[in-house]
Amino acid sequence: MIEPILRVEGVSKSFAGVRALDDVSIDVRAGEVIGLIGQNGAGKSTLLKVLAGILRADRGSIVVRGTPVTLANVGAAAASGISIVFQEQALLPNVTVAENILLGHESPALHAGFYNWRTLYALAAAQLDKLGARISPSALTATLSFGERQLVEIARALAVEERTRHAPIILFDEPTSMLDPKGIEAVLGQIERLRQRASIVFVSHRLDEVLRVSDRICVMVNGRSIAIRNRATCKVADLERLMLGRELDAEDDQQVPLLKPGAKVILSVRGLTRHSSYQDVSFELHSGEVLGIAELAGSGGESLCRTLFGAERADAGEIILEGRQVRLRQPADAVRLGIGYVPAERRLDGIIGSLGVRENMTLAHLDDLRRGPIIDMAREREVVKSWIERMQIRTPEADTPAQDLSGGNQQKVVLAKWLVGRKLKVLILDHPLRGLDVGVKAEMFSLIRELAEAGLGVLLLADTVDEVMALSHSIIVMKDGFVSGRFSATAAKPSRLQVLERMV
Repeated sequence: MIEPILRVEGVSKSFAGVRALDDVSIDVRAGEVIGLIGQNGAGKSTLLKVLAGILRADRGSIVVRGTPVTLANVGAAAASGISIVFQEQALLPNVTVAENILLGHESPALHAGFYNWRTLYALAAAQLDKLGARISPSALTATLSFGERQLVEIARALAVEERTRHAPIILFDEPTSMLDPKGIEAVLGQIERLRQRASIVFVSHRLDEVLRVSDRICVMVNGRSIAIRNRATCKVADLERLMLGRELDAEDDQQVPLLKPGAKVILSVRGLTRHSSYQDVSFELHSGEVLGIAELAGSGGESLCRTLFGAERADAGEIILEGRQVRLRQPADAVRLGIGYVPAERRLDGIIGSLGVRENMTLAHLDDLRRGPIIDMAREREVVKSWIERMQIRTPEADTPAQDLSGGNQQKVVLAKWLVGRKLKVLILDHPLRGLDVGVKAEMFSLIRELAEAGLGVLLLADTVDEVMALSHSIIVMKDGFVSGRFSATAAKPSRLQVLERMV
């Protein structure tokens, strides 16, 4: 039998008494792509961080090319030929592409403590060339698109190849979760090419992607590896059943109920314009309505959502809330008026990672928890406990730092932050299902429907047309910053093709 390139044996890891990894064993062969799947909180990212030297396992062993190794830090992992591409990009925005790619390994381009820029750019260009990426090594990273930055992340991971005599082992942690279809195709194409020179562990909640690129698939549940399946012998439904422990119910994907007749207009937008992002946008959002925005990435929807939360300023137009024109100069204005916002990048904009779950939930609503000038701590703990239970947030305790939770549980915290408040009238959801597994997605579908049924106005910008259509009463389509199509709740439900035709 051929010795695996990477073998994990009985690895366990706990945080505050909670077992994140429980006796996990897995192996990766030369030139193989192993898919790693599981619900949010199953331990996938924790395992990758152990392999990348970011976390230390409590027990167990890791064998690389037949030799037991101690991955005490990122440098030790790199010396063993292991590198990682994160879901949440870890690039420095204020330095060049070349500096990011060679960060920590710049010595061949250093002379007397200063960069030889020509050498640095040449070293970085060699990594970018492996990907066929047309990105200038001298470009400031902040000027790149998200998809370009993701290619820089991959190029940085590939640079490990120059520091080892062997083919590298590359770990991909949700690399496609925040990309548009074109970007997804680019990354999956790179993985197909990389398997010629590397062994790969690929984490994704998109099971069709996993089946497309993986040779074998490891299923994780509650920190344990419960099954290994060959791609050729399983389907998406098989993987869902293993992850969830049940069949995905038909009701998990049910359509949103009909909008109640006579619902009042809660938010009206008239001729809203932000010259660099969108032009002359108008719509009405009713109480109890989910209004979906369908668009290709970069068509203005995200900027529109941020404007309606006061995070960006419009150049023209009106925002009318419950019949009264409002000016949103900053997010605090929106919060005061009862507008909540779940941002696309939850780690960056949605949570304060170093603060606990309790503080993240209540920070925007402390006035509701005051008894005179003092916060009623008992009341705060009671409210937070009830929402942790209601939303099934997996956390060791209410004061666990939000950054220690899985992506799906962080998303639940971001959503609960707005539901805790008493004044919420409009909830803006900017890609709320991004990076979530099928189980959590089903929970979020149900919750969004419940919120609409309770009379909340919901503005939804989702990852896919299918998600928009499944959840929305009405739909507006945006293309190049303009509204290119409208589908009313009072008219017949549009077909997927009708929506797509107005997007492209």
